[in-house]
Amino acid sequence: MSQQTNDFTKWYIDTIQKADLMDYTPVRGCIAFKPDGYELWEHIQSEMDKRFKETGHRNAYFPMLIPESFFQKEKDHIEGFSPELPWVTEAAGEKLEERLALRPTSETMIGHLYSNWIKSYRDLPVLINQWANVFRWEKKTLPFIRTSEFLWQEGHTAHEDEEDARKETMQMLNIYKDVVENVLAIPVYDGQKTPSERFAGAVDTYSIEAMMKDGKAVQAGTSHYLGTKFAEAFNIKYLNRENKHVHVHTTSWGTSTRLIGSVIMVHGDEKGLVLPPKIAPTQVILIPVGPWKKNPAIIEKLDEIFKALKDKGIRVRLDDTDQSPGFKFNEWELKGVPVRIELGPRDLENNQAILKARDEDEKITISLDSVVEVVEKELQTMQKRLYDKAKAFRDANSHLHIDTLDQLKEHIENSEKNGTIPGWVLAGWCGDDVCEAKVKEETKFTSRNIPFNPPTTKHTCIHCGKEAKHTVWFGRAY
Repeated sequence: MSQQTNDFTKWYIDTIQKADLMDYTPVRGCIAFKPDGYELWEHIQSEMDKRFKETGHRNAYFPMLIPESFFQKEKDHIEGFSPELPWVTEAAGEKLEERLALRPTSETMIGHLYSNWIKSYRDLPVLINQWANVFRWEKKTLPFIRTSEFLWQEGHTAHEDEEDARKETMQMLNIYKDVVENVLAIPVYDGQKTPSERFAGAVDTYSIEAMMKDGKAVQAGTSHYLGTKFAEAFNIKYLNRENKHVHVHTTSWGTSTRLIGSVIMVHGDEKGLVLPPKIAPTQVILIPVGPWKKNPAIIEKLDEIFKALKDKGIRVRLDDTDQSPGFKFNEWELKGVPVRIELGPRDLENNQAILKARDEDEKITISLDSVVEVVEKELQTMQKRLYDKAKAFRDANSHLHIDTLDQLKEHIENSEKNGTIPGWVLAGWCGDDVCEAKVKEETKFTSRNIPFNPPTTKHTCIHCGKEAKHTVWFGRAY
């Protein structure tokens, strides 16, 4: 049995350590991002940021420390976050008059400031995003996927009315879907969260859900319509066009460095990391083979290829260290580099090079005259291939014919017996929290979301058998 199937968590941790993406620190649940790990985040960040700015959003920065009294203003919010908050209680040797939380999210601080900044309908909409770190003191941690401190972006917007705010909520969810599917090559189901799973203090929460190779779900991005709840708590009022003081409607939305974990868990294989070309820190590795040190023409040619690829904006590296070719092949495969090009004396004589795509078994021979064109095409093809493979895997493990809790239990039992993954099930839900809680209690399957476009519609509740109000994805999740 492969390590991925046998012990997925161990495979995952081994993979990120061998790929040199992060290191543990003395602070529980807090990791150091090494350059390759951080560069993955930079590429995700730039793709997101570009789309945010195209839709009129601007970046700002808000303090990390939030007064305790701010949390008391929005009851649901403090209840949702209080177990996870680390507190600062003294500074400069003196006890603070009021405890300060390390931000778990910034709705409260931003709500306080928006109440000063927004006075009239002319000030709206406010479209602000922040790139920052946040803290949620997790009991169980896993690098990138769930850490006590993580990096993220959080958008916070204020609007004149519900219609405008809801439009914003959906626009941002669609941006997330676009980046995750087209940049990270991860297929997602977009939909609405059930009330028990929505963000603390939101009216409605929407999410994109991605399936990992162990069949578990990762919530890859969320967008929240907050109504006037935070506006009322923080007194964010404006003079409207009818000359009346009314509350703004707000939204918030976020994605985090758990996207890096998702990329690893969706695309990685037994040999290690497999990175989608669009975010790979190194897209192409050039490796001289055979007795190349005695033949300077090989390195000259590789230098020439290096320059030609770099001029096209391709992130390329040349490995001319004195390690054996086998060692180098293995090392760069572990790091997930999409394309490897080998060049030896015989290749040079025949005006050819050997190309190996990270996710394919076969090597192919390419002409030295067309290296740049072939590499560009291969990077595009691989990006699509990774998405298609991930989608085929997700679809094969999305079960549409389970209608009762007993069937679900039997399905889980059979999966455990056969060493397969239970994946997700699409089931009917009557809308009663009790039924949803019962599914979780008996199977550890939680509702992921109510998909906008379910593959089929369910008519009876998985637990009580009454008429279903919603068709819901259920699965185990990180």
